[in-house]
Amino acid sequence: MKSRALMTALFVLLTSVSGLARSIDIQPYSQEALTRTQAVGGPVALHFHADWCSTCKAQEKSFKALKDDPQLQGITLLVVDYDAERELKRTLKVRSQSVIIVFRGNQETTRVGGETRTDKLKAALLTAR
Repeated sequence: MKSRALMTALFVLLTSVSGLARSIDIQPYSQEALTRTQAVGGPVALHFHADWCSTCKAQEKSFKALKDDPQLQGITLLVVDYDAERELKRTLKVRSQSVIIVFRGNQETTRVGGETRTDKLKAALLTAR
């Protein structure tokens, strides 16, 4: 009986951990997170988001729908506060909200603006592979 309970507990643990490993990592932007991910050549995307932007909200919904897509495992999506990060916008030449910039390490792989379709956003993120 103990071994069955142990096996069940192990199965639940492994299932929950594997679900975490599959998910895209969506987190608020910080220069430290971007630098850390780029330093190891990791796939990272910046989403320039404004709370007042309906397109940004639609993009956010699409990204959440992609959160558990196994093809996007290991990709970090950093949500940039469009209104607050003026220097970052200037450096990356971002002139409007709802822009997504995708990197493989320090190399920009694609840039899209205003796109809300889940399949198109996924395709953009996959360029970081």
